[in-house]
Amino acid sequence: MTLPDTNTERLSAGGHGVVVGLSGGVDSAVAAALLLEQGYEVHAVALEMWRAETRTEELAMPAVEVADHLGIPLVVRDLKDTFYSRIVTPFLDDYTRGQTPNPCVFCNPTLKFATLIEEASRLQASWIATGHYARVVRTEDGVSHLLRGVASAKDQSYALYRLTQDQLQRLLLPLGNLESKAHVREIARHYSLPSAETSDSQDLCFAVGTSYQELIATLRPSALQPGPIYDESGNHLGDHNGLPLYTIGQRSGLGIAAPQRLYVLQLDPGENAITVGPRASLAKETCIIGDVTFVAGRAPGRTFEALTRIRYRAPLSPASVTLKDNDTAEIAFHTPQYGVAPGQSLVLYHEEEMLGGGVIAT
Repeated sequence: MTLPDTNTERLSAGGHGVVVGLSGGVDSAVAAALLLEQGYEVHAVALEMWRAETRTEELAMPAVEVADHLGIPLVVRDLKDTFYSRIVTPFLDDYTRGQTPNPCVFCNPTLKFATLIEEASRLQASWIATGHYARVVRTEDGVSHLLRGVASAKDQSYALYRLTQDQLQRLLLPLGNLESKAHVREIARHYSLPSAETSDSQDLCFAVGTSYQELIATLRPSALQPGPIYDESGNHLGDHNGLPLYTIGQRSGLGIAAPQRLYVLQLDPGENAITVGPRASLAKETCIIGDVTFVAGRAPGRTFEALTRIRYRAPLSPASVTLKDNDTAEIAFHTPQYGVAPGQSLVLYHEEEMLGGGVIAT
């Protein structure tokens, strides 16, 4: 079996030490195995993020099994309190305000990758690595660029758009050039990894085994106050079960009998009300994004063309981008987009390269 050799240039250009974020799933396990094959001195870090009744040692067991199988040292970092205060609490706050947040895009740079950098510095390792499906390339000017993964169906560059240059300069992504998840599992079987057949993890790591609605009901029951559902003319069609349980573009679970399909068009926290209407009313030709950041540290220009992704698995769509100030931009879609939701991240691409992005404001 021919294994990919995606990091040889970096091995010759830098040190041999690399710290891998090891969840115990198949992707991070294969990333660690490939780095070992390529001659790196691999150290693993398992990050405990979510509060649970299970003990930390038990939560980390899949990562322990993979590390033992590969013969690499493993450190378990307990980040549960920090994760709850920095990521979970803002996530709950955003939903209470009628927004649709994506916590992963903030967790990655501020917790996950930041902790990997800390461990790499402690161990005097040159590199960090994860099992994300994306690619990093460095140009002659010393700038690191983030590209979409070759496996387009698994591409995770969207979730990495807020990584810093310091993090990207040290980042290895061994799965970035692999063509499919099937290829990853084939490699896992080649190495007899204990996680070779494990199912894919879900994007929202702290809602494992449940839905975000159930999570909100458990952690913020006071936020679930019933309120009115109106049509676009202000007619009262029914009542909802709590604003945080709904998101822009949703059409199931409304509990309204109507001659046409109705979708959530607007969430109004001030009135605790939802407005619904036909799909055509979801179409948006423009939106504003805030908290804009660019991977290379600078925008391609004051106005430029880009491909946009309005949520994690949404298709790419061309748009014109106009920067309004240092961290705000107006997006003019070439084709109207459906389900543009405040709080979600909108990410910008040029061909294969991920340029950056921001949080949808309106």
